[in-house]
Amino acid sequence: MNPGRRPRLEDVAEDVGVSTASVSLVLRGVAGPSAETRKRVLAAATRLGYRPDRTASLLARRRTHLLGVPVVLRDAFRAELAEEVQVAADERGYSVALGAVTPVHDEDRVVETLLDLRCEALLLLSPELRPGALAELGGRVPVVVVGRHVEPAGFDVVRVADDEGVGQAVDHLVGLGHRDLVHVDGAGAPMAADRRSGFLAATRRHGLDSARVLRGGYDEAAGAAAARALLDEPVLPTAVLAANDRSAIGLLDVFLRGGVRVPGDVSVVGYDDSGLAGLAHVDLTTVSQEAAAQAARAVEAAVERLDGGRSEPREVVLPPRLVVRGTTGPPRQAGRGG
Repeated sequence: MNPGRRPRLEDVAEDVGVSTASVSLVLRGVAGPSAETRKRVLAAATRLGYRPDRTASLLARRRTHLLGVPVVLRDAFRAELAEEVQVAADERGYSVALGAVTPVHDEDRVVETLLDLRCEALLLLSPELRPGALAELGGRVPVVVVGRHVEPAGFDVVRVADDEGVGQAVDHLVGLGHRDLVHVDGAGAPMAADRRSGFLAATRRHGLDSARVLRGGYDEAAGAAAARALLDEPVLPTAVLAANDRSAIGLLDVFLRGGVRVPGDVSVVGYDDSGLAGLAHVDLTTVSQEAAAQAARAVEAAVERLDGGRSEPREVVLPPRLVVRGTTGPPRQAGRGG
């Protein structure tokens, strides 16, 4: 076998000294080959790093019209996005197989499970896989990365312009009179860099030299920790832009418990426009990622590859939309609660 070439069925057969038909029967779990042959074939396949070519297999078998979607169910926005994918897939005559990503079932494992279910394409919602891993996966089946800014190398990308979205939030706050802004970022999460750079670019555009970034994260605990750090400072900023809605809700909780009025003492902006943001007791100003539009374009991209034969990668960048609610208002005049 040539170095660097993907192992083939023929390589396993040659290594064991049996026919490719026998190897195929073993790997598909079909009766026929002896127990000893099965043992030797499986050992050779493992040693050579052989994996079935699922794309070729799908061509050889009846199609499933099944789209695989790994989803973090505890993330309200990604769960909403998965629902919208189901709606868009129904309209195209496709079904959706959801795989729950949990602390004990990581994204890699869920992807393999979905492929074993014969999903014809994968729609990855804000995936945390490395670009190289995404490219390798895109060589096996059509892949659409949704909600993450990454170079479309062998796969498609559908996302919103996160830097523009944060810029819209900064423009809104500056229009209300805010000058002292803090961005609680998403730390090392894949989408955090664009939102962070969007914040810094927008505050520079407005001449806000005091604007700063505070390390955060994408869950309520990260927002709560950031709020506690801000409360320990001599003076609160007049406005805080959170990495996402979950982080913003963590901020709101700590501020409420600490007697800080929102938006009277500090304005808070989230990102995602998840279902929680619109609840009456939350009423969060946030940036919409247009979940329905992203889902529709992602399903469209997958179907173009499966039914239309498109092979070149494509990136679709959608405009975000600021949704103004009750957590933003004019800045306080001076001091906390002033």
